[in-house]
Amino acid sequence: MGQKANPIGNRLGIIRGWDSNWYGSKKDYANKLIEDHKIRTYLSARINKGGIAKIVIERTLGKLIVTIHTSKPGIIIGKGGGEVDRIKEELKKLTGKEDVQINILEIRRPELDATIVGDTIARQIENRINFKRATKMAIASTLRMGAEGIKVKLSGRLGGSEIARSEEFKQGRTPLHTFRMDIDYANVFAQTVYGKIGIKVWICKGEVLGKRELNPNFVGGKNDMSDRRDGGGRPGGDDRRAGGDRRDDRRGGGDRGGRGGDNRGGGRR
Repeated sequence: MGQKANPIGNRLGIIRGWDSNWYGSKKDYANKLIEDHKIRTYLSARINKGGIAKIVIERTLGKLIVTIHTSKPGIIIGKGGGEVDRIKEELKKLTGKEDVQINILEIRRPELDATIVGDTIARQIENRINFKRATKMAIASTLRMGAEGIKVKLSGRLGGSEIARSEEFKQGRTPLHTFRMDIDYANVFAQTVYGKIGIKVWICKGEVLGKRELNPNFVGGKNDMSDRRDGGGRPGGDDRRAGGDRRDDRRGGGDRGGRGGDNRGGGRR
């Protein structure tokens, strides 16, 4: 089940909150849902290079509050806040509501957000950078920021090959069945000249053992991540050190046996 269900939908009400907060009766629920989809689609296309992670929509009586979580707030705000005012007017036309409010929340660590990581890989693939190189760089930067694990899956005509295939890159741990494990997930696309490439990203940020605020605008977990990093709990670090030791053993030639290994060992002694 953990492999088939969306990791975000799986954790709703447990450690994650909903990205749309409003009440809809039977009569107007469908219209509000379609309007939410229009707002998100429009803003994602309008602010193409704004580093948008998620858009939270809240509704009160006659009021629409749109909160944009972004790693590049300067692009969205614009010079003297002019860009935000333009977006607000455009949303008023789109929704037909007079009272529209836009809030912008900055993401301090974009390397730990699955949508931004996937978008970064997609932009690099579109700029003809090798997909393996782009993915490995993204994985390294995510683990450096203190994530417990990351998994990236790419599907499509990778490297422009004739036959489409899937490749998966994985480091650390991403237990999808554990509901208290904070796993961020995103599914983005890279539109290349030889076709569309799908990119799925899973980022494990560690376990949530206490009660968590389910408001999607609540930015939490910073202290947890810093504690985890200070404690040296990064999965990649110890493995690399162990790899270094194994390389020293190989140089010594003790495991290989044979005359050459003994001679080298003897020479050092």
